[in-house]
Amino acid sequence: MPTKSEKAPCFWCCSARSGLYASSVRMLNLRCLAIVFDLDETLIVANTMKSFEDRIEMLSRRMDVEDDPVRIAGMSAEIKRYIEDKELLKEFIDTDTVTDNGKIVGTQKEEVQPVSGGQERVFRPVIRLPERNAILTRINPEIRDTSVFVKLRPAWEELRSYLTAKGRKRFEVYVCTMAERDYALEMWRLLDPEGNLINPQQLSERITCVKSGSKKSLQNVFRDRGCHPKMAMVIDDRLNVWDDKDQHRVHVVPAYIPYYAPQAEMANAVPVLCVARNVACNVRGGFFREFDENLLRKVFELFYENGLLDLPYAPDVGDYLVCEDTNFVPSNKDQAPIPEGMRGAEVEKRLNGQLYRGEQREGQQMSSSTRSPDDEGMSFRGTGAGRNVQPNGGALAIAPSVFVTVLQEIGRLCDSKVEFRSTVSNGKSMQFSVEVLFSNEKIGVGIGKTRDEAQVQAAEKALQNLESSYLSFVAPIAGVPNKDSRKSPGSGNGFLEDVTCSDVDISMHEPSGSTLKQDHSNNLDKLSSVMSLIREHCLDDQQVVFRDQVQNSSPARIEEYHFQVS
Repeated sequence: MPTKSEKAPCFWCCSARSGLYASSVRMLNLRCLAIVFDLDETLIVANTMKSFEDRIEMLSRRMDVEDDPVRIAGMSAEIKRYIEDKELLKEFIDTDTVTDNGKIVGTQKEEVQPVSGGQERVFRPVIRLPERNAILTRINPEIRDTSVFVKLRPAWEELRSYLTAKGRKRFEVYVCTMAERDYALEMWRLLDPEGNLINPQQLSERITCVKSGSKKSLQNVFRDRGCHPKMAMVIDDRLNVWDDKDQHRVHVVPAYIPYYAPQAEMANAVPVLCVARNVACNVRGGFFREFDENLLRKVFELFYENGLLDLPYAPDVGDYLVCEDTNFVPSNKDQAPIPEGMRGAEVEKRLNGQLYRGEQREGQQMSSSTRSPDDEGMSFRGTGAGRNVQPNGGALAIAPSVFVTVLQEIGRLCDSKVEFRSTVSNGKSMQFSVEVLFSNEKIGVGIGKTRDEAQVQAAEKALQNLESSYLSFVAPIAGVPNKDSRKSPGSGNGFLEDVTCSDVDISMHEPSGSTLKQDHSNNLDKLSSVMSLIREHCLDDQQVVFRDQVQNSSPARIEEYHFQVS
C-alpha cells in the first residue's frame, strides 16, 4: 500500500474464508449479485391428492358453520377450483393423460439430469398446460401417488429473462426452501427447464433444503463460499422464517394463492414478479453505483498509516431494499385463505417414495402435528401478518408503504431508478434518516425512530416534491390555468407523462426545472444535456435513437427543432 513515509514497501493483510475472496471479485467484475428464491407460495403452488382432499374438507366444514351468503359463495367457488384441478390430477395418476377443454393431452417423457455422478438417467412423465399456467409431474416416476399438480406464478418468465438477458448474467441464482429435496429439485427443474439460471452441475450446492423449525440463513445458503451475504437479496413470501441478520435483505412478496383469489395476481397493473424484477434492478443499480462512486474511489485514497475505522463503507444489498407491506389483504368479510400447496412436513411424508409404499390413506383432516412449525400463525398470515388487519374483523388500516410503492411505480414508468439511502443520526436519541434519490437526484428526506418509518416519510415527501415540480412545469407549458393545475393531462397519473408526448415541451423534463430560453446557443446546449439525461435514464440493454423530424418551415417557427426519440 502507499505510505506517507518514503521507506520500504508496506502491506496490509486481510483474512477471509477460503474461496470467498475469489468468488466475490469474480461477481464484482461481472457486475453480478446473488438472488435467493423460496419455492412454495412464492414461485409455485403444488398439491397432491391428499392436500387437495384436506383443503376441500376444511372448506366444507367452514361452510357448514357459516351464515353469511357472500362468504358461502366465495368458499363454494374456491372448492370448485380445487375439485376441478383434483380431477385432472386423478386422471393423470390413473391414465397418464388429462382432458383439458375436451382435448386429451398425453404425457411427455422429460429427462432429468442426474445431480451427482454415477446416477442413472431418469425420465419423468410430465404434462404441461400453458393456458392454465400449470404442470403435472411425478416426483418418483415409479410411484403414481407421488404425482403433483403445480401452478406456476404469472410473470415468472419476465423475471427469469431479466436475470440472464441476452446471455448476460445479472444475478447468481440460489434456492432456499423448507421442502423435501427431491421435490425441490423437480420444482426448480420445472421453473428452469433449460438450466439457464442454475447450471445442472451446480444444483447440489445451489439448492438448500432447511428442516422444518429451523431458520433460513444466507450463511447456510452460501456454505460453498460462493457469495458474501452483503451481495445477496432474497425473494420470499415470509420474512420471519429468515435469520434476523438477513431479514433486511429479504424482498417479501404476497403469498401466491391461486385457489383462494385467482384474480389477485392480475389485480395490479404490475404483476408481483414484475415488481420483484424491478426491485432487483434497482438493488443492482444502487449497489454498483455505491461500489464505483464511493468504495473504489475511497479505497485508493487509503494509506498504510490509516486505521481500520478509516475503511470506506462497503455496500450492502439491504441498503437498497424497501420494506413493503405486500401481503394480500382480503375484504373484511373474507376469512383468511387456507395455506396453499404443501409444507415441509407434508412434502417429506407424502412424496418420499419409500414411505409411500407402506402407507395407508387416512380420511381424516390434516392435524396440527403434521404441519410444520413454519405454518404457525397461518390463520391470518394472508392478512398482513396481523399488522394492518385485526383478526376479529376489525377495520383495515391503510398501509403507509403505499407511498413507497407508488414512488417505485413512477420510477418504473419513467425508466428511472429510485433509491433509498439510510443513515443513523448521531444524537442522544437514535434516529434513522432516509433520503430518496430519483435518477441520482435527491427529492425527499425522512427521519424516524425506525428505518421503515423514515422510508415512508421520505417517500411521501418525495411524492409531494415530484407533484409540485410537475405542476410548476405543466401549467405554463401546456397553457393550463392555475385553477385547473391539479388536473392530470392526458391519461397519466398526475405527474407522469411519456417524453414523446407531442403537446408537452421537452424542457419540462429538465432537472433544473427551468424552461428552455429562446436563445439559440442556450437551446443547443440544453438540448444536448437533455439528450444525455434521457440516455442516462434508460435501463440496461435499451438504446435511445434520436431522429430528425422534417417539418414545414415557416418564418414564425424558425426557432423550433423537432426530434423523435425511440
